[in-house]
Amino acid sequence: MSDHALARLAEAAGIEARYWDIEGRQHETTPETMRALLRAFGLRAESGAEIGESLALLRGEPWREMVPPVHMMREGEGTAIAYRAPPGEAGKLEWAIVCENGEQRTGVCDLATLPVEETGEAAGMATALRKLPLPALPLGYHHLRLAGAEAETLLIVAPPSCHLPAGWPRRRYWGLAAQLYALRRRGDWGIGDFTALRALIAGAGAADAVGLNPLHALFRDVPEAASPYSPSSRLFCNPLYLDIEAVTEYAEAQVGARRRHVGAFVDYRSIAAEKYAVLETMFRVFQSRHLAATDARAADFLAFVAQGGEPLRKFALFEALCEAFGSHDWRHWPLWAQNADSPGARAFAEDHTSRIAYSQYLQWQCDMQLGAASALARERMAIGLYGDLAVSVDTTSADHWAERKIFAGEARIGAPPDPFNEQGQEWGVVPFDPRALRRSGYGYLIALFRSAMRHVGALRIDHVMGWQRLFLVPAGAPAASGAYVRYPLEDFLAIAALESRRNQCLLIGEDLGTVPAGFRERMAAAKLLSCRVFYFERDGARFRRPQEFPLLSAVSATTHDLATLRGYWLGEDIAVKARLGVLAMDEAARARTARAEDKRLMLEALRDEGVLPADLDLAYATAELSPALAAAIHAYLARTPSLLFVAQLDDLAGSLEQTNLPGTTTEYPNWRRRLARTLEDLLGDPAIREAMAAIARERAGPV
Repeated sequence: MSDHALARLAEAAGIEARYWDIEGRQHETTPETMRALLRAFGLRAESGAEIGESLALLRGEPWREMVPPVHMMREGEGTAIAYRAPPGEAGKLEWAIVCENGEQRTGVCDLATLPVEETGEAAGMATALRKLPLPALPLGYHHLRLAGAEAETLLIVAPPSCHLPAGWPRRRYWGLAAQLYALRRRGDWGIGDFTALRALIAGAGAADAVGLNPLHALFRDVPEAASPYSPSSRLFCNPLYLDIEAVTEYAEAQVGARRRHVGAFVDYRSIAAEKYAVLETMFRVFQSRHLAATDARAADFLAFVAQGGEPLRKFALFEALCEAFGSHDWRHWPLWAQNADSPGARAFAEDHTSRIAYSQYLQWQCDMQLGAASALARERMAIGLYGDLAVSVDTTSADHWAERKIFAGEARIGAPPDPFNEQGQEWGVVPFDPRALRRSGYGYLIALFRSAMRHVGALRIDHVMGWQRLFLVPAGAPAASGAYVRYPLEDFLAIAALESRRNQCLLIGEDLGTVPAGFRERMAAAKLLSCRVFYFERDGARFRRPQEFPLLSAVSATTHDLATLRGYWLGEDIAVKARLGVLAMDEAARARTARAEDKRLMLEALRDEGVLPADLDLAYATAELSPALAAAIHAYLARTPSLLFVAQLDDLAGSLEQTNLPGTTTEYPNWRRRLARTLEDLLGDPAIREAMAAIARERAGPV
């Protein structure tokens, strides 16, 4: 078998032959990795003959399309779309465009006026490429149909850039970020909920936004699997965030006494058991008192179900199948149940309408409560809620099950080796198959962006570099054996920009780590904000000064994957990693030495900016982070010209432990720690209120 031929096939499939890591070291993609990733994309490459067949398949794919399945257009501009037919075809070609609003536009083109730009072959027959001119169209999703042919194209007309707040660049914005499950309020059920979110919004002072962790649906059968970045569905919401006492049926169900959960961590298993038991009772009340009576409340529910369409039906069916088989790992279900559209799955749905309706009821309640919080945020704030979209879904997820054709199920998304993870990372989530996603007309991606932006005024895109390329690891292989695979960046940007404008939603791309050359420049052109974290904003042996931060960026001191400000200053993150064996003793010693120097450089930057408290100097090395120093760091970052500055509620509260410790699973209480004080106490604390007011004053100054 020729490695050269294999490399050509891999290149044609978008698999890069090599990459350079964050340290500048070159890594070659091995033949074994190429073959495994090709298999994940449905391409055989075990022999020379198979490589030849697969290469011919790829090269011939465009020639088998009379018109492409999807075509991107710019707002206000005409276009020319690829049209492939026999070279000798002549006469008139009639076309019709059905616009999103139902309007229809038609036209006729004389094929004799369209020059042949290239020739190829499809099914053994010669084929010629011509470009069919089409008129400018309004923003939206439109359908092109050719007369006398079954060919159809989705025309996506997008703006050149994403939404930006109307007040920018005359003013700058700021927000508070929190983990929703971590919020405490008097009377909660041991986990933050949508009522706590409303309390945070109401008490956020002059903040323009409230940022949250991803609220994606997780797995009901294993509630302790709590990472919001390994969800079951990115289209739907986690019902554990419901304030069930705020639901109409709670009072009607006459629920008795309940257990009080007051620990330092979320006890997901106990809380889920208690909440879902009560929700089951409430749903039965809803069925008997409202659905049976077909009253106004039932009508609202049925309207929500109709609006949710097939995605909601399939998600609810998945949940019902999970119950029936006692596991969400659909890979071990009977074959008929592994296919959402099989006759067996449809028969099961007909026999389990009540269980499907139960899941739809939970999503209805989530949508109403999150929608109410969003309305309050938009009323009080310039931006509103600031959501978070995970990079993908767990391999055993509902989304993967429902949309198997567009995912490369035998690959996993990860990250290449770096100084923090010498073996690389494998995140356990599945990537899109880029060719299959395009063939599908990007239907899932459109629904995903629309769902993610529905209730937020800003949205963080986790690992946004994945829109251009993703580091993929063959399933079961070591993370370091992965390779980069190219994705259709311009298509992702076009759909994101369209939904951003339609939903009036600011987009922030999480671009930390290995960033491809030119990627941030393309983000800026599309008005997609870059993430800038203070810890990493270095220019050689100095921290960047505020005026050096880019305008189109979202700035923060830290993130959920990093030490809190207090933890950073005390070296708590280093101590925990050393205690758990994530860092060896010599590595921990080097990290402490480097941290001491980082702290000195940080103090130097604060001093040069004139925000360092008068009683501190560059030799400041106390074991504690004073409130005055924390305020100085926030003032420093708030002074940047960046469009958005985000302060972590953890930092305002003086929390020590970080939310998530990468490289650990059960060794550290990831995604479980709650705030030590209730929101009523925190937001009423004079010191915290003054800290927020100081940020607001700094952000109110001129850009």
